[in-house]
Amino acid sequence: MAEVVDPYLDPDTGLLRNLVGARTQDALDLVEGDLTYIRAAELQARPIRPTGDLDEFRAIHRQLFQDIYPWAGEVRTVDIRKNVAGAEHFLSVGAIDRGSMFAADELLADNMLRGMNREQFVDRLSHHYGGWNYVHPFREGNGRTQRVFWNRVAADVGWQLDWRPVQGAVNDAACRAASERGDFGPLRAMFGQVVLPAGAEVRSLDRA
Repeated sequence: MAEVVDPYLDPDTGLLRNLVGARTQDALDLVEGDLTYIRAAELQARPIRPTGDLDEFRAIHRQLFQDIYPWAGEVRTVDIRKNVAGAEHFLSVGAIDRGSMFAADELLADNMLRGMNREQFVDRLSHHYGGWNYVHPFREGNGRTQRVFWNRVAADVGWQLDWRPVQGAVNDAACRAASERGDFGPLRAMFGQVVLPAGAEVRSLDRA
């Protein structure tokens, strides 16, 4: 069987093809963190039009990563999974359109999380966050895109999200529990630390 070639990778460096000339992962991570932080601040000043669907996700991703990746805002064309032992693949490329429509319809059916007390909001946010994470529409940058999206959804219904307690490994493990075992307990525990009443002082997007 022929080896699958990832078109997003530079064969010389093994890194994602990028617009900043990064030749090491450390350099790419540093520049990516700086530039997406600036673009996220611009998003706060000039928010994306809220549509609650893949179009909104794509617009957010394009804004965040336009300086770094030539495919910013474009849905991935390869199947991917987390680079950890035993991880299952995210939704297949051919199912992204259908899966994202299902996720958007579910969120709309939940009235965009309006009118919920904190316990209900944490529970339903966990459900929808896990669903969109499984769709994973982009080759890279899904987590940061999700944070911007859910910050907007939360603010629209009287909550806000403080992502500072969330470590990447915790988020990844919680999402895997949801998608691979149908266990949303870890995501509910994570969001139990994240969801705050409107008006609390938070940093809206973690640079990590």
